[in-house]
Amino acid sequence: MTPEESKSAPDPAPVTPHRSWRAIVIWLLLVLTGTGLLFRTSFTADLSAFLPRNPTQEQQMLVEQLRDGMVSRLILAGIEGGDARTHAALSKSLAKKMRSNDDFISVNNGEPVNQEKDRAYLFNNRYLLSPAITPERFTVAGLRTALNDTLDLLASPAGLFVKDVLPQDPTGEMATLLGQFNGGRQPNKMHGVWAAQDGKRALLIAQTHALGSDTDGQETAIKHIREKFEAAKTELAATEPQAVNTRIVLTGPGVFGVNARNTIADEALLFSIISASLIMAILFAVYRSGVAVMLGLMPVLSGVLAGTIAVSMGFGTVHGITLGFGTTLIGEAIDYSIYLFIQSGSARNSADWAKKSWPTIRLGVLTSMAGFGCLLFSGFPGLAQLGLFTIAGLTSAAFVTRFVLPSLLPVNFMVRDLTHIGLFAQKILHHLQRLRKLLFVIVLMSCTILWVNRDHLWQPELSALSPVSKAAQQLDADLRKDIGAPDVRYLVVVKGRTVEDVLQAAEKVSVQLDTLVEQHVLTAFETPTRYLPSLATQNARIASLPDAATLKQRLDQATLGLPFKPALLAPFLTSIDKLAGTAAQDESRNTRLLTRKDLAGTSMALATDSLLIEQRDVASGLLPLTAASEQVLDAEQIQAALQKSGVQQAYFIDLKTETNKLYRGYMHEAILLALCGLSAMIVLLAFNLRSAARLARVMVPLIGAVLTVAAILAISGQRMTILHLIGLLLIVAVGSNYALFFAQPATVIVKDPVSGVETSISQIKPTTLASLIFANITTVIGFGVLGFSSVPVLNAIGVTVGIGVVLALLFSAIYSGSNADARSKNKEAA
Repeated sequence: MTPEESKSAPDPAPVTPHRSWRAIVIWLLLVLTGTGLLFRTSFTADLSAFLPRNPTQEQQMLVEQLRDGMVSRLILAGIEGGDARTHAALSKSLAKKMRSNDDFISVNNGEPVNQEKDRAYLFNNRYLLSPAITPERFTVAGLRTALNDTLDLLASPAGLFVKDVLPQDPTGEMATLLGQFNGGRQPNKMHGVWAAQDGKRALLIAQTHALGSDTDGQETAIKHIREKFEAAKTELAATEPQAVNTRIVLTGPGVFGVNARNTIADEALLFSIISASLIMAILFAVYRSGVAVMLGLMPVLSGVLAGTIAVSMGFGTVHGITLGFGTTLIGEAIDYSIYLFIQSGSARNSADWAKKSWPTIRLGVLTSMAGFGCLLFSGFPGLAQLGLFTIAGLTSAAFVTRFVLPSLLPVNFMVRDLTHIGLFAQKILHHLQRLRKLLFVIVLMSCTILWVNRDHLWQPELSALSPVSKAAQQLDADLRKDIGAPDVRYLVVVKGRTVEDVLQAAEKVSVQLDTLVEQHVLTAFETPTRYLPSLATQNARIASLPDAATLKQRLDQATLGLPFKPALLAPFLTSIDKLAGTAAQDESRNTRLLTRKDLAGTSMALATDSLLIEQRDVASGLLPLTAASEQVLDAEQIQAALQKSGVQQAYFIDLKTETNKLYRGYMHEAILLALCGLSAMIVLLAFNLRSAARLARVMVPLIGAVLTVAAILAISGQRMTILHLIGLLLIVAVGSNYALFFAQPATVIVKDPVSGVETSISQIKPTTLASLIFANITTVIGFGVLGFSSVPVLNAIGVTVGIGVVLALLFSAIYSGSNADARSKNKEAA
């Protein structure tokens, strides 16, 4: 049959539409049940969903720190504009307002609001806190050394302070403590508050009650900071006109999380509105029926509902990322209704469509499910959720398209006749099918490009997905440098059953870390035991104190030749006697030891709460490490030190390295599963098509499209992430429908009048071609607009799928006929 005869052949007589009330009832029951379950579904953003099923201790603690750790609760603020005096006034007013707000555990801007309580805590408990308290400290030699050190301090700038406390503390324990606590980086001060070195910004740091993973709580805290700053600014403007020109800048993990969520939500909503509006406008122009446009959304909505409920029942909770990605993948389902409406043309022809076209679409659905179904076997629950969501969603969408939509169409339902578009596309198709050699050249070039760039194809660092702008990252670095905020990269974590176990472990580890500081491997480190020693250490320090008589005798010998009068040091003897004189007879002396409650009201409570985490059955202690500028710590050296400490549950975590290692593991498994999914697709298609030629017609265009997109990304210098990988899978899933239609065996033999070469040309019905074109257009719009997003998560999916589905359609059209088929047809005709 010639193309002209094929065009003039009448279509089969339409069949009166049959309404499957059973399918409608089943669908309604499932929708009602699913909707009811949806209200009970738990949605989460917990990062543990993207841990392996059996994470290492380091991976588990990594997620704990990213979610609820010390640094995740800190918000750093900078007040800019105006002069330094205005900054300081605003800082004091803002800090005062924030301290009265329950959203914040503590607010510190350098004001000595807790100075008296801090000094009282340190001075009254100096013999329990000072690491210098050992039996050797109170020998004659030890006392003489300490007294000589005190004399040296008297001649220093700290002499006035030392002179005031000398009668009670001649051994200088208070000076030791202050030197220990103030030995780290301290912010610059101007007008009584912290300020940047150049004086252009006042600094403030706050710790929130909300966990770092509680984005809503973090957003509330940030909102309160901005509101209170505006209130302070308004109050000060009456006397300081420069206050009007000031502004506040905020940074920190919580700020990043809130901004990222809002940016993603805003852009996703914006692009969703744009793409949905464009798609619905195009479909309305095509269908000329508002009913068809509305009904066409049913497979998509049903798929999203089914996927959400399936994941909820299978995993207990639905991760927000799974829902976002899954909804994107289910977007493929809108193509199903396009095929139904355009290919059938009317309600009366829907039964004929189900008989002729549905088997091809069904195979495309099964192919997509086979590809994404391999994700079910992922060791990462997040990927497994995505696989289950896709399978359940596509199954539901296919069921609704096949059985429910035809039953809901009005008897007189009819869409615009698009035969003329299909006929025009047929003419183009005949020319495209002569470009088969060009297709192979493109694929060969793509393979060459990918081989040359094989070491730089994939992004090894999770930071590539960060929606945080370079300017925001620079602001964060500047504020942290000015304020001396804790290092967020290196941590030692010790664990134990109780807080006492953790404190004892931290003390053992600190001994080894002190050695690394002396060796200049570390610049400094922080530990909770500086503020709250273990009870065992406190008891040992009390035991180091001699009784009053012995101490007096040794002190008399130690002061020989030194300018200390015995009467001057009487308060010192009284202090020691009060603490240790009756210790031997006091069986309940533990009641005098320090506990967390004793820190209440001091600025050191913040540090203790930040570094000690007590949970139901386990406690953790954090020891942040500070490396020299631009220096990368040697993990093996730190781990060797931890082993020397003898602490079993002590772990070194390089947050950056562990995050990237976890991401790389995630990537490697996703690539492996994607290859398994591709293999499953090939096996499924081979079983159903039962023809190597038809299998090649389906897979060659799809693989060619994937390779070409990957090559385009490589040429543009964009390294692929896991989102690009999902996009490549989606190209195969969506493109399989195109390729299967083009791979149908209905072909005609065309003989070139010049060369005499016979070629097999795929003779697809005009309405089928039209449906493929408009399905492709809607997919390109739906995903392509995301390519304009500034958010890497959205941009990667948009660019990959937007380009890929166009190539999948073109390559499928080009490869839809072959000379081998022509020879086969000639033999059959003979």
